Amino acid sequence: MDKKKNLSIFLLIAVFIISICGLVYELVAGALASYLLGDSVKQFSFIIGTYLFSMGVGSYLAKFIQKNLFDKFIEIELLIGVIGGTSSVLLFLLFQQVEHFQFILYFIVFLTGCLCGMEIPLLMNILKDRVQFKDLVSNVFAFDYIGALIASVLFPILLIPKLGVMGTSLLFGIINILVGIFLAFYLSKFLKNPTLMKVKAIVCFLFLCVVFAYSDNLLNYSENQLYGNNIIYKHTTNYQRIVLTNSGKDYQLFLNNNLQFNSKDEYRYHESLVHPAMSISRNPKNILILGGGDGLAAREVLKYGEVEKVTLVDLDEGMTQLFQTNEILRKMNANALNSKKVEVINQDAFIWLKDQNQQYDVIIIDFPDPSNYSLGKLYTTAFYKRLRTLMSPEALISVQTTSPYYAPKSYWCVHATIASIFPNPQAYHAYVPSFGEWGFCLFSPDSSIDFTRVEQKVEGLKFYDYKFEKLTDFAGDMGKREVEINRLDNQILVRYFDEEWGKI
Repeated sequence: MDKKKNLSIFLLIAVFIISICGLVYELVAGALASYLLGDSVKQFSFIIGTYLFSMGVGSYLAKFIQKNLFDKFIEIELLIGVIGGTSSVLLFLLFQQVEHFQFILYFIVFLTGCLCGMEIPLLMNILKDRVQFKDLVSNVFAFDYIGALIASVLFPILLIPKLGVMGTSLLFGIINILVGIFLAFYLSKFLKNPTLMKVKAIVCFLFLCVVFAYSDNLLNYSENQLYGNNIIYKHTTNYQRIVLTNSGKDYQLFLNNNLQFNSKDEYRYHESLVHPAMSISRNPKNILILGGGDGLAAREVLKYGEVEKVTLVDLDEGMTQLFQTNEILRKMNANALNSKKVEVINQDAFIWLKDQNQQYDVIIIDFPDPSNYSLGKLYTTAFYKRLRTLMSPEALISVQTTSPYYAPKSYWCVHATIASIFPNPQAYHAYVPSFGEWGFCLFSPDSSIDFTRVEQKVEGLKFYDYKFEKLTDFAGDMGKREVEINRLDNQILVRYFDEEWGKI
């Protein structure tokens, strides 16, 4: 009786560990899909749906396994460990090499989920004669769900920041294999060929250990394929993968595989974003920058001697610390984030706004494009209504609004959303070679403000010449579109954005 009880306990512990590993593989696939393909909400939704469906398929297929249950259970653990553990390596290496990458991504997710779906039915068949049915069901599912909770908590807080996507999947693949090794030795008397099973388990373990040992080299190779052989810095924060490359005298910053700026022409973007609002303001003393964790917008703001205080709110502490400490990047932003005038706050701007009652003279909004719903909320009527309470009577706001050429519906959706709250939004655009035509919007709660006036100038600008009207003409292919307003409950902007940029 004690042996049966011990066997049940060991197998339930195995379920607990296996469930953690299974959910980690699912989260790894979702994170990788969002890194490489963009639109994290969509990718995670598709990954989770595919994974759960495949688990259902695996559960169904498990009923056809009638013989050698212990052998099959261990073999499935080894397969899950190898496939799930190496999934991130394969996906990184194949991203640039194959045409139908998404098919391979979802095939790996399906295969992993299918194997994971076989585990619980097999285990319940193994334990059905050793544990009472009511205890069997409740214990198996309790351990499975607890393991899933632990994985979901550890993944964003500890695993990704410390190990990265590739290291995380390989580590849990090794853990999966270790469970298989333990079971191969502990269950020897139940196995058809225990020696062969032990050899299989040890070979799988050694294979994953070798891959783990060379994971940095594999990641370097895959990123060199993606960015070229000129990566000079890379880091994974709690929110994104940061890669800095260099080409001659120029530097390029990529966030989750998307170009954030190129040092050779970023001045065009940042001068266009910052100087129209700053030069029109009669009293640009208290400035708020939302986003802009690279400090480049802050650099432009600090060129005005009238500025007394700059509050910069950016979600990612890893991003702002990088641009406060890296010598190359500090030079690029003129050490703006270390200025005594600048206060850096690392918080979600949408949440941060709720508790603010201070008023600002100029607000610069430099958020990433609305490629998912967590970003799309920063372009909604709810956000702009809250923002209005922080504006002094003649305050100016400028916001980047994606490309009016490549994504005209997205661009004019942002403009229409702002127009539903503010009386006089002015659309404008500038050509940035690295991105093409790029759009902005300038607005104020004061309907009488003349956007062509210039209250102050700074010397030494490379692009903006304080003739704002030159940036307000739109050719027909960038002209105004009939669009819906972006509200928190519809997030139509994200759909426009995905539809338009997905075609490029």
